[in-house]
Amino acid sequence: MKSQEFKMPAFGVGPIYVITCLILTIGGIYFHFKGYLYRGELRDGKIIFIIGGILLILVGIYLWTQAVIVEKINKIAKEKKLITSGVYSIVRNPVYSAFIFIFTGILLLTANYILLILPFIFWVLLTILMKNTEEKWLKNEFGKEYEIYLKEVNRVIPWIRKR
Repeated sequence: MKSQEFKMPAFGVGPIYVITCLILTIGGIYFHFKGYLYRGELRDGKIIFIIGGILLILVGIYLWTQAVIVEKINKIAKEKKLITSGVYSIVRNPVYSAFIFIFTGILLLTANYILLILPFIFWVLLTILMKNTEEKWLKNEFGKEYEIYLKEVNRVIPWIRKR
């Protein structure tokens, strides 16, 4: 099943995805602080957005730590093994999910509901990038094992494994 046709770069679509989301997040915050998005600013309930933002940032840090440090994704990827345990048992792409959570948390800290369109853009972008690159490569590389994993574990949103 393994093919030499398509080789996934070591970091996959990660740099493209993270840099794009970072630019969008910085742009959103810039527009917020320049006053262009004043209609979306919350006067009441800011504390809920701030607490939510802090929690999302912490969840993002946890996901990243579990994927990169605990599961040693870089080492295992070099060994060409499919990881389906640990944090990978609840989300297929915990590193990318971590960045979505962190960037969304940062946006929530502004307490501007207009900026909440950006997390949907992050999700759509990641879905497009994953379906057209990494998921094709992983299907080709791991075959049936990855097909089963696809059906059981969400791409981006951590969730209890479907069995």
